[in-house]
Amino acid sequence: MKVKTISRSSDNYVPVRNTQESSLPRNLNPALHPFERAREYTRALQATKLERMFAQPFIGQLGDGHRDGVYTLSKNFKNLSQFASGSGDGVIKYWDLVSRDEIISFKAHHGMISGLCLTPQNQMLSCGNDKYIKLWSVDTDDFENNINDNEIYESKNNGLIKTFIGEHSFSSIDYHHDNKDLFVTGGAQIQLWDINRSKYISNLSWDINNVSKVKFNRTETNIIASLSGGSENNIILYDLRTNTPIQKCITNLKNNCICWNPMESFNFVTGNEDHNAYLWDMRKLKKSLNIYKDHVGAIMDIDISPTGQELITGSYDKTLRIYNINEGHSKDIYHTKRMQKIFCCSYSMDSKYILTGSEDTNIRIWRSNASSRSAIKSSKQRSKLEYDEKLKEKFKYMPEIRRISKHRHVPKVVRQAQEIKRIEIDSLKRRQNNNKRYNKDLPNLSEREKHIRGLAIKDKDEE
Repeated sequence: MKVKTISRSSDNYVPVRNTQESSLPRNLNPALHPFERAREYTRALQATKLERMFAQPFIGQLGDGHRDGVYTLSKNFKNLSQFASGSGDGVIKYWDLVSRDEIISFKAHHGMISGLCLTPQNQMLSCGNDKYIKLWSVDTDDFENNINDNEIYESKNNGLIKTFIGEHSFSSIDYHHDNKDLFVTGGAQIQLWDINRSKYISNLSWDINNVSKVKFNRTETNIIASLSGGSENNIILYDLRTNTPIQKCITNLKNNCICWNPMESFNFVTGNEDHNAYLWDMRKLKKSLNIYKDHVGAIMDIDISPTGQELITGSYDKTLRIYNINEGHSKDIYHTKRMQKIFCCSYSMDSKYILTGSEDTNIRIWRSNASSRSAIKSSKQRSKLEYDEKLKEKFKYMPEIRRISKHRHVPKVVRQAQEIKRIEIDSLKRRQNNNKRYNKDLPNLSEREKHIRGLAIKDKDEE
């Protein structure tokens, strides 16, 4: 008698693995796994609870801090562990994140440091209210590392390369990311400078008297964005190739800060006095792409992670918030009892850490992911964490998981201000709806258009 059987070798369809492991094919038919969804939900709930249990975002502060409030931060794009900070008493400190100690200190300006930027050539540009722009060397071979607090003022010229004298005080500075000799300053005017010349080479101002921030686009390096202070509330874009402004957007309230997206060169974010941050497309300024809410104070500084997926906002309400770039509400909030108003914040170049400078003279280090740890993980641990992340993403809208993942303890003052703000917004919306009901001629503007007051494009015939 002859019996026919089906036989096949597992080498034809099973990937190559350790010979000690027994690899069996898995049938993905959901009918054969009736309890799979229940098991995954239980694991997602447990992973969410563990994430909140291990959430410890605050790492520590740097050194002894400054003697005055910290108003500017600048990261080194070529070195992960170094960055600079400027304070209200005119002192610049250059820090090492590994040891959390300062490498060097400069008594740079008389008055507040209003602008600071590090260049890839191990140089630093600073400006202040004393009408000076100074170029410094931060190469460790050019100065001694053992300068203590008592020698800061005696060593004020140590590392100084060049000084530029302006006609007015300066409020902001940034350098060109392709041409190492060019940088731009904001103040009473927007001026383009060359490091090899003592005077500015171009004036880009367009009917404005006060410029609070200027920022080069890091990808489209010929584009400059500026914010005007005072009562003008302008966002103006300039093009260096034609040496002229391109277009202007006028908002209802003042914009305090601006940051370009490093991964999407046409997009930038601004922080506004109305407690919101706005995502813009430089090609379409008729409305913003997204609105980031939840703050109860003016946003003083903003930064986008090098991956382009997240952004942080430091506010006058003494809190730091983290947002996903495509979501309108914050996914996390950082605060401490002693931290005061945040005037500057920045991501590290690996997106794993956040730096904040506040009015209480301290610079603090935070984890960008509150529950993550920097220890070396085995492949089994990494796969488990990735699996948990996918489960939390899959079940994030389930009521219990959503409640646990979004729960945060906030200061009492912030919670009270949130309640007052909610009542005010509801009252304002009710009034607008009543006006629309009795006046059909009122324009029906979306939420992303209400904060825009007007647009202007530079006429070619204008002088």
